[in-house]
Amino acid sequence: MPERLKILIVEDDDDMRRGLSMLLRTEGYDVVVAQDGVGAVSVARTERPDLVLLDLGLPAGDGLVVLERYSNLPALCSIPVVVLSGRDPQEAGQAVRKFHVAAFLSKPAEAEDLTRAIERALLGEISMPLGSRADSVPARWT
Repeated sequence: MPERLKILIVEDDDDMRRGLSMLLRTEGYDVVVAQDGVGAVSVARTERPDLVLLDLGLPAGDGLVVLERYSNLPALCSIPVVVLSGRDPQEAGQAVRKFHVAAFLSKPAEAEDLTRAIERALLGEISMPLGSRADSVPARWT
């Protein structure tokens, strides 16, 4: 039996984290979670997820700090990251631009939009390594 893909959900809101976990498990993914910036790095290093679903507003190192850390760690810099954030999309989009996240979605995102972004990122259709530096960031799915 093929191994299921693993997604790390980094979200500090308990209800949001549980809801995302349920959705992704229903979609057939294995799920691991972290509640803050420190956990986002340590769990990614130990669990080696296939994708990270990252909130930007986190305690103990916000999502931008997490992206910076991932981009500087060879074992993590090629993991696709989908950002799911309640921050202003224009402002946050500018902030994550240099990290080349696979997708940026605003909270609350439709389940279909989120699962489509994850599927495309896992297929490598839009994913770029965090260590590379281009000048664009994918916008919310239309």
